[in-house]
Amino acid sequence: MYEPIRTKSVHTMAGASDFPHRSREEELDIQLAGHLAALLAVTDELRALAPSDDLDTAAARLADQVARLRGGQAPVRSVVSPVSEPHLAALHERAHTLAGRALVVAASRADTAAAILAAERMDAHAEALGPREVAAG
Repeated sequence: MYEPIRTKSVHTMAGASDFPHRSREEELDIQLAGHLAALLAVTDELRALAPSDDLDTAAARLADQVARLRGGQAPVRSVVSPVSEPHLAALHERAHTLAGRALVVAASRADTAAAILAAERMDAHAEALGPREVAAG
């Protein structure tokens, strides 16, 4: 007949309890904080190029949300020096995309405050780009 298996299967996870596991909620928090932090970085770049009260308010709100999702740890902020004007449209496109990603994750974890903020930022960047540039992107 068959001989019994004497060694562990290669499919058995070695030391499965040796590393910490995160819940789905914790993973979504980490992902959402990352998207919002990236959006904050682009917002800071935009603020350096074209300062506005709207961008200042958005940056403060984004920083608050990132800190909330990271358990009170404030996001790292950098001072950005102004760059060329054509770079402005690319930054708005990037910010629009990042806000969309953040909106998807916020909706997935039912985080209303983050979802509203992400949707507002998408609208603001779409408006800054104009109708034809958002549709093409």
